[in-house]
Amino acid sequence: MSEYTAVITGASKGIGADLAGKLIERGYTVINLSRNAPEQAHERMISVSCDLLDADAVSQAARQIAAAHEVTHFVHNAGLIWPNLVEEAKPEDITGLAQLHLGSALTLLQSFLPAMKARKFGRVMFNGSRAALGVPTRTAYSATKAGMIGMARTWALELAPHGITVNVVAPGPVQTDNFWGIIPKGSERESELAAKIPVGRLGSVDDVSNAFLFFCDPASSFVTGQTLYVCGGTSIGMINL
Repeated sequence: MSEYTAVITGASKGIGADLAGKLIERGYTVINLSRNAPEQAHERMISVSCDLLDADAVSQAARQIAAAHEVTHFVHNAGLIWPNLVEEAKPEDITGLAQLHLGSALTLLQSFLPAMKARKFGRVMFNGSRAALGVPTRTAYSATKAGMIGMARTWALELAPHGITVNVVAPGPVQTDNFWGIIPKGSERESELAAKIPVGRLGSVDDVSNAFLFFCDPASSFVTGQTLYVCGGTSIGMINL
């Protein structure tokens, strides 16, 4: 039995899958929570099928995991963008992404907290976004990603006495399916965007998962309530995405 058990939402691909592999290499048991099965297979990789847009399904999955595992790390990585200009934005876009990005995280954490508090150790992390600072066509996405930051800061204050840290990793433009769903892969637009980023390139999943590893580390116990922008400088040098 491994010492640490990490639940990662959306660990079936992209950043979540990369982080899952890195944690498995470090001896963790990893539980993927997503609609699809993970691309990788390992004896310490468990997959639970769940649509995080469905509040009832999330509650059921949370109870199932908490009953079978002592969760020490919770990484809320899953996300959707649903881009549109403000004229086409709908209130239900905000409602849906609030459930995905915020509500599901609350439900899952509430199930994992008793074990974390009993152990006096826990690591809670969000995959946020540089879009929390504002990006065209991101009404619902930027609102709910900004909400992650406020919620994480509140949880950090409440849970600090229990040895539980709560932090946010906020990626900029990173080469994932979500990114390529908006910017065509290999397109001229992709190249132009990369050239506008202060460091001169797009981010990789490895860039982001390495930041999560810092917050996962038991030695990082004096860092909580923080948002780390992994964005190639785009949080300080604004660009039009």
